[in-house]
Amino acid sequence: MSQKQKKCLVSACLTGLCTRYDGQSKGNPPCLQRLTAYHWIPVCPEQLGGLPTPRPPAHLINGDGNAVLEGTARVMDCDGNDLSAQFIRGASMVLTIAQAQHIDCCFLKSGSPSCGQEPLLGVTSALLLAHGIQIVSF
Repeated sequence: MSQKQKKCLVSACLTGLCTRYDGQSKGNPPCLQRLTAYHWIPVCPEQLGGLPTPRPPAHLINGDGNAVLEGTARVMDCDGNDLSAQFIRGASMVLTIAQAQHIDCCFLKSGSPSCGQEPLLGVTSALLLAHGIQIVSF
């Protein structure tokens, strides 16, 4: 690592790793270009929370990531399974990594129930923002 090179976490799926819910590789070229200025660490909150790949798609129900963290909303997969505990566990692990590594920012996957900021704030994004960690969506 070069002198004082910034460090970031990045959604593993954005780097082309096969961590997406469907097990596919879909790297994000604009994100990969931005990563050249950083020492980066790929993370997948859903895998860190104990979910397999591939896995059924999941959605936020009755609120956003903040509401899931507060216990007033849930993360459910398309088969009707409540995955809230796994999403919270994964978000907590990402926060632990970010704090231990003194991360400057996180490049996260938009639209994800873990990492998204739009249309709803994901569980991991909500936890990171609550701890003052900057997020850039791709």
